[in-house]
Amino acid sequence: MKIEQIYTGCLAQGAYYIQSEGEAIIIDPLREVAPYVKRAEEDGVQIKYVFETHFHADFVSGHLTLAEKTGAKIIYGPEADPSFDAYIAKDEEVFQIGAVTITVLHTPGHTIEGATFLLKDEAGKEVAIFTGDTLFLGDVGRPDLAQPDSGYTEEQLAGLLYDSLRTKIMTLPDDIVVYPAHGAGSACGKRMSKETQDTLGNQKKTNYALRADMTREEFVKEVTDGLTAPPAYFPLNVQLNREGYDSIDKVLDRGLHRLSPALFEQYAEQEVLMLDVRSPKEFAEAHVPNSIFIGLDGNFAPWVGDLLVDVNQKLILIAPAGREEEAVTRLARVGFDQTLGYLEGGIDAWKAEGREVGQLSNVSAEEFAQRMDKGVIIDVRKPSEFASEHLIGAKNFPLTNIRSRITDLDGGHTLTLHCAGGYRSTIAASILKANAVHDLVNIEDGFKAILETDLETTEYICPSKL
Repeated sequence: MKIEQIYTGCLAQGAYYIQSEGEAIIIDPLREVAPYVKRAEEDGVQIKYVFETHFHADFVSGHLTLAEKTGAKIIYGPEADPSFDAYIAKDEEVFQIGAVTITVLHTPGHTIEGATFLLKDEAGKEVAIFTGDTLFLGDVGRPDLAQPDSGYTEEQLAGLLYDSLRTKIMTLPDDIVVYPAHGAGSACGKRMSKETQDTLGNQKKTNYALRADMTREEFVKEVTDGLTAPPAYFPLNVQLNREGYDSIDKVLDRGLHRLSPALFEQYAEQEVLMLDVRSPKEFAEAHVPNSIFIGLDGNFAPWVGDLLVDVNQKLILIAPAGREEEAVTRLARVGFDQTLGYLEGGIDAWKAEGREVGQLSNVSAEEFAQRMDKGVIIDVRKPSEFASEHLIGAKNFPLTNIRSRITDLDGGHTLTLHCAGGYRSTIAASILKANAVHDLVNIEDGFKAILETDLETTEYICPSKL
């Protein structure tokens, strides 16, 4: 038996490859399925099943493409209602994979169709559970992402989650290994650990949601308390996972068209959004006017989904040379399939034709500290970050909703933007500039650099005490 966790950091997502005696399964695959197919070919095994823990909200799964390419059967837990051919398992139904078995445990709460998969080895010993978004390390799945037609409130789902954990998961042996679908950085929970696997026994000791003395009412209150609004693209991803989508091959074929500067400009004039995925420094030095920056070397896909929202938005890219396919693929992971091409030759080709180039004024934190007129200081970090410590006099305009507050920012004063390290503030600046707010200054390296100056900040408060 072989268990492999395939973890994708930019989505904080874990997929799983399990094989035994010539057969394999994939649990919660990403949309680009070639790596799974390659692993199976290298091991000389046949992918028999694709197991889905639930209809994912934060990424588009590769279940349909993988089933098409390999002939594998798609398996969901009870109460799933996909629009395509899939097997809906019964609670505690057992599936054979070589010499090992997977038992489907219906664990509703995060979603009504949520399932946990229990792996038993060749001797029938319980060795691992693949918990999807039911149980994370240090946390549990948020109960407010169910399908709108589920008929359940978040409090009702939280109650179901309490029952699922205590009747299906906490009764298992303490030495069993927990493999969740997500880790720290995912929006599917509140306080997930950066670790990606742990024993159930240790989670019982350290995970607030698994306290033995916790009542159902206490659990519901703690799990639902402090939930922020989920990213707007989440329901659209659920719909794609439930109803179907284009193959990744088709998306790549469409998205990897080389566009000359002239053709790129023609597309931009047709309500096609220009997305610059280079580094903050490169964007600041030179960019195509009115393009939006969201860099690949950051929390790329979640910010795309959160800020662009509409998965049907047509996109054209300004990308680092050689990373165009990566950009199209990572957009597709969160359902943004309408990439129409990229600027061939990048910004250098654009400048070589004498076309207009935009710039963003960056300053170091030290230089900013020496300025007499500091303008209006805009902190685009999350409210919790701002509350823990911020510059005296700064105003908090979180990046998540900055587009809706543009009129509040364009007040005839220089805006000085910062975030924690410079990535989010560059995104914010690009959105403002694309909406005709040009009197901007961005602090390089953000708040971490500000803390090294003598600029006055509020007293630090540990976020866990807020």
